[in-house]
Amino acid sequence: MFNAMFASDNLPFSVALVLMLIMLVAELASMMLGAGLSDALENLLPDGMDADAPDGADVDSSLSNLLGWLRFGQVPVLMLLVIFLTSFGLLGLFLQGSLHTVTGIYLPGWLASIPVFFASLPCVRLFGGWLAKILPKDETSVVSENSFIGRVAVITLGTARQHHPAEAKLRDEHGMTHYLMVEPDNAEEMFTAGTDVILTEKLGAVYRAIRNYNPHLSN
Repeated sequence: MFNAMFASDNLPFSVALVLMLIMLVAELASMMLGAGLSDALENLLPDGMDADAPDGADVDSSLSNLLGWLRFGQVPVLMLLVIFLTSFGLLGLFLQGSLHTVTGIYLPGWLASIPVFFASLPCVRLFGGWLAKILPKDETSVVSENSFIGRVAVITLGTARQHHPAEAKLRDEHGMTHYLMVEPDNAEEMFTAGTDVILTEKLGAVYRAIRNYNPHLSN
């Protein structure tokens, strides 16, 4: 079994499962220390991902719809990443194992990864929706998302640029915490982790925001 898992053609899927386990252990350890894995990972995220980002309402709308379909804004990004890695790893090993049983060969890892990647996306939506229902109440939403406009949120993971949103955290009037995807309203602006922003509008699953310069306003 282990020989099959770590066969060269199965490495993309085995590595995905190992990464998932490492992330879970690191997150649990950081929570026990009163911190979070999100802040530690922020420094590892590349800053130049949007160098050639296209402009246009159609692109923005498509991205917002895709993020919403994948449950971004309903479940913390790290949880969705764990779901994706788990689905990708297990589906890939199942595909390769089934093919090897029938034909005696494995597909090249890069080739098998293509259909498995797309097959994993519905799993993210399915299990992300299930996870959103069982999260503790202080991590879920019972108020209208439109009421978030004008409120202050703080960027928690990644660097937000226009058309490349990052995760932010907002606390509503009931003291409940909500995770949102936020991007700058100004195309030349950029928000790093820890930045306070004011939400200005909602576009699909993504919120536009401006930097909060008022020290009397905080999340």
